[in-house]
Amino acid sequence: MNILNVENVSKTYMSKPVLSGISVGIEDTDKIGIVGTNGTGKSTLLSIVAGVVEPDEGQVVISNGLRISYLPQNPVFDVNKTLLENITEKIYAGNDNWDKMGEIKANLAKFGIDDPECSVTVLSGGQKKRAALVAAIMTPSDLLILDEPTNHLDSEMIEYLEEFLQHFRGALLMITHDRYFLDEVTNQILEIDKGSVYRYESNYSGYLELKQQRMDYEQAAERKAAALYRKDLTWMLRGARARSTKQKAHIQRFEALRDRQRPEEERQVELNSLPTRMGNKTIILEGLSKSYGEKVLFTDFSYTFNKLDRIGIIGPNGCGKSTLLKCIIGAISPDSGTVEIGQTIKIGYFGQENEALDESKRVIDYIKDIAEFIQTADGLVSASVMCDRFLFDPDMQYAPISKLSGGEKRRLYLLKVLMEQPNVIILDEPTNDLDIQTLRILEDYLDGFAGIIITVSHDRYFLDRVVTRIFSFEADGHLQQSEGGYSDYLVHKKEIQEAEISVSKGNGKNQKTEEKPAKAKYQSPREKTKLSYKEQKEYDSIESEIEKLEKRSAELETEIAEAATDFPKLMKLSKEKEDVDAEIERKMERYVELQELVDSFK
Repeated sequence: MNILNVENVSKTYMSKPVLSGISVGIEDTDKIGIVGTNGTGKSTLLSIVAGVVEPDEGQVVISNGLRISYLPQNPVFDVNKTLLENITEKIYAGNDNWDKMGEIKANLAKFGIDDPECSVTVLSGGQKKRAALVAAIMTPSDLLILDEPTNHLDSEMIEYLEEFLQHFRGALLMITHDRYFLDEVTNQILEIDKGSVYRYESNYSGYLELKQQRMDYEQAAERKAAALYRKDLTWMLRGARARSTKQKAHIQRFEALRDRQRPEEERQVELNSLPTRMGNKTIILEGLSKSYGEKVLFTDFSYTFNKLDRIGIIGPNGCGKSTLLKCIIGAISPDSGTVEIGQTIKIGYFGQENEALDESKRVIDYIKDIAEFIQTADGLVSASVMCDRFLFDPDMQYAPISKLSGGEKRRLYLLKVLMEQPNVIILDEPTNDLDIQTLRILEDYLDGFAGIIITVSHDRYFLDRVVTRIFSFEADGHLQQSEGGYSDYLVHKKEIQEAEISVSKGNGKNQKTEEKPAKAKYQSPREKTKLSYKEQKEYDSIESEIEKLEKRSAELETEIAEAATDFPKLMKLSKEKEDVDAEIERKMERYVELQELVDSFK
């Protein structure tokens, strides 16, 4: 049953069109995830559907009695009321119904807020977002609208929210960068691109396949239209005259083809800067400990980073992950222990919160303050070109930073960090407020980064893509080391728990004397246990590429035989066949290398 219709909605901000004639229908069983590049109008669409913002054109038609609950990207609270008063006011909308007070407090505690009677002025941005999330999911609704609900949630909270939404009986309209979350929760994806919307009847994984099919179709249709245009252009140049209805229609077809809107290839963030050279001494942590009052964050933590370490740091909110990163960069002093940084180490730090930006400064000037040019694998590249590669077109480059959306400012800050050409990249919750497209390219960039990566993240997909070792914060202030990505960590954690259960079930006298197995410790990196993301993509496609090359080589052999009397053509075909055969040989050698790697993992 259809419960809401968005009809021809358009919205412009500061002379920049954000949404252009968008129409979307929502049914009562729809679980819709919205994706698109930062600044394309995702949050604007949610706020219009929620009735918070009025469109410039068009309307939102709501079925009678539809109850909507809305979590904005940046929730606002009344500072003159306690947190609990703010939450209950949102849930009950002024009704004096207090029967869920215990449930509200329990949910706040589940999301890391233990004092519901506190003033909202003492809460961090993350705590406010989590409190607003509790209010949103507890408000009785037929349509739940969530803007980046997984931001500032730890893994346990994300799993709880995931389960809640899977069992939610109403419709869902949501923006999130968490791709695992999209796969588990949604049954449709709505992509906003250049003011238009594309709808896909699938979760995120299916959307990727369906989008590629759409783009392939559009490119094929464009090639056909281009060929027809060239044919009609030749006809027009012969001096066509509109003497008949048929010729007039032909001319009109030519003009329509000439003025057609051509499909654009998806612009992607591109960054392949070369890191600064790294010497033998990297970063050495020796006996680090840190506490705040009676709260112990970490104790006696020691680790020496290898040159190509990819480290993921996980744990509940407030356990000390960000504090550990700040100890490494020198922003916070540990209570005890030392941090030694090698002379050649150059750290790029991407924090949870953007650095203070001069809103009046132009985008290009902000980047030029870092470097006018940057050395990349493709040679010397200007700041302007780098901005363009990072999705800031010329118009945006010369606009003040104040005109950027929150996500675009986040992307600009990331570009600034990477343009400093560090050889150690430290990322604190990098997936917060970055769009999926930017995340995918950041992941590809990190795949080829010739340096150390240290990241704090609750994004399970990002951790699986980027890291090869996990440090998890345990309740006793110790950091447990586990090899592999996040999924490997879960397997490792389960093995330890099963071993501890097995020991606790020991019989008779042995139960008292038998000791628990020591937690696994890894002092040296294990060998690779799977192909990297890029290697896997290459391995999946290389056989078909070899087949295409072999087919082309056979075709060239036939063409060479047919061109035996045409010497210039013969020379050209022979040279092409030589190049194709050389490429076949190169691909075959690479295939053997990859196959040997795959076999070694078995």
